[in-house]
Amino acid sequence: MDENRRMAELEERSIQDWIERQGTTMEATGTGLRYKLVRDVPGDPARPGQLATLNYAVFLLNGDTCYASEPGSPASFRIEHADVESGLQEGVQHLSVGDSAVLVIPSALAFGLLGDRDKIPMRSTVIYHIGLVALEK
Repeated sequence: MDENRRMAELEERSIQDWIERQGTTMEATGTGLRYKLVRDVPGDPARPGQLATLNYAVFLLNGDTCYASEPGSPASFRIEHADVESGLQEGVQHLSVGDSAVLVIPSALAFGLLGDRDKIPMRSTVIYHIGLVALEK
């Protein structure tokens, strides 16, 4: 328990340091997700059950790029019904079509203790740059 608490505190400090280095402020949710709308277009926000289509790039706190959608080929997932990170599920629900945002997702809401066993190391905070292209029922 003490080790988990220490790791969570260390991750929180790393997130705060990253935000400060960016020279910005971000909204925080009760789960630990941070987000900042880069482009805010009027419209209804995304809701559970909708199919969200988005352009994305995923980075680590050190700036390394892990994944990105191909230009002209956005990815889609059904909100709260798909096997994507809970932080992404939560974050997209702060957007309406046309919005873009930066999401800082702590490891517990991202890929957890083990990472994704490919490009995201264990216990990694991930940063998503996303743009919501479309929502469908």
